[in-house]
Amino acid sequence: MGCGLRKLEDPEDSSPGKIYSTLKRPQVETKTDTAFDYVLLDFSLEGSRPTVQYLSSLSELPQALQSYYTQGYVLAALHPIILSLGRSRSLPFSLLYRAVLARPRPSNQMASTCHSAPVLRVEEWPLPGDSLTCDTVRALIDRVNSSARGGVRFVGSVLQQVSGVTNGRVHSPKRGCRSPPRTPPQTPPGDRDLEDNAYSPDLRLLVFFHSWPPGCAPLDSLGCQYHQGALSMRVSRKGQVVSALEADWLELTAAYYRRGWSLVDSFVYWDTPKGEPVPRSLEGLFVYEERSTSPPPNDTIVVEQWTVIEDSNVKTDYGPLLHTLAEFGWLLTCVLPTPIIRHDSEGNLATKQVVFLQRPVRSSTFRQPGNQTALAHSDVSSRSAPTDDLSPTAGGIGGFPVFGGGFSSSLSHLEEGGLEQEEGKAEVTCM
Repeated sequence: MGCGLRKLEDPEDSSPGKIYSTLKRPQVETKTDTAFDYVLLDFSLEGSRPTVQYLSSLSELPQALQSYYTQGYVLAALHPIILSLGRSRSLPFSLLYRAVLARPRPSNQMASTCHSAPVLRVEEWPLPGDSLTCDTVRALIDRVNSSARGGVRFVGSVLQQVSGVTNGRVHSPKRGCRSPPRTPPQTPPGDRDLEDNAYSPDLRLLVFFHSWPPGCAPLDSLGCQYHQGALSMRVSRKGQVVSALEADWLELTAAYYRRGWSLVDSFVYWDTPKGEPVPRSLEGLFVYEERSTSPPPNDTIVVEQWTVIEDSNVKTDYGPLLHTLAEFGWLLTCVLPTPIIRHDSEGNLATKQVVFLQRPVRSSTFRQPGNQTALAHSDVSSRSAPTDDLSPTAGGIGGFPVFGGGFSSSLSHLEEGGLEQEEGKAEVTCM
């Protein structure tokens, strides 16, 4: 089922990127009534750089984005670019964050409807312990739902740790779920490694919402509910560090997308507690948004993409792909950063991220889901494209290889690998 998880024999995983979709290329590139404009902004919490704006805290993000909100953009996703997990020291750019802003282009259908622009607001939720547990995440989702009943819409969250050993400095997050350790750690606080955030770190979740003045919110933004969904993946490691991963992304998300839900956030626990066996798989939770207006099912694209940092600037990322797909109505809703980190042939830092996009199923191909349970267990066909001698920055645009020239070739595998869909079945193409 799904994209048949092969044995992870090559932990180097040298392919520059993989695309998974429920559609073939001609369908992916079909124009819809909606297109999007995107702006990608990078922020640093450790000093300004030529192309990166400095913020002393992500709590300042609403003010930093205000000028874009007046132009009709809204925050679609926020994520750290580098996760320094399982390492004895933080990597450069560990406090670098990416904000993705989206704006629908005006159309004749949208011109008659005008709503007040939302206001981005952030709340700090202190959390117990030095990591999230699954029970804690479920409690957080309950709290998000409680806030949503007050007329706000959940955008996403960022987990941060503040350590006393560095005078309140914010560290990269350990984001995700795990069960509490069987026994409390016995190592004296003063002897812990920096990776464990010495002494007793305070864990906090920065939670972002959109709110509107009374009577000005779009109808589909009122009464939203948020649900958890399973997230699991197989991993290879070098020591404690995750070096490769595989997941049935479409298999995991298909049943929720077919209900018309949106994937808006994710939690994964990447580290292994000291003294416990190193697992070959990792678990976590997706957070989905259900709107009150019962939207149509969604098709989806999932991209495993390398981001390359040269000097202090992002050299290669998912930006070109995102701008291309925006022309065909694809909306980015979530980016899952991973601790998979390499160096390319030029010594630049490269890290892998998983990008989730969605688009309503077109009316000409719309099928009412007759059995939601069957959708969750449907067979999914797959095909993998060759990944011969490809480095994270090998040619291509946005990190994808050039097979015969140009970005459009990187989508050609959606056509080559696609199979005709059967009733009630999802389709996946692997690149």
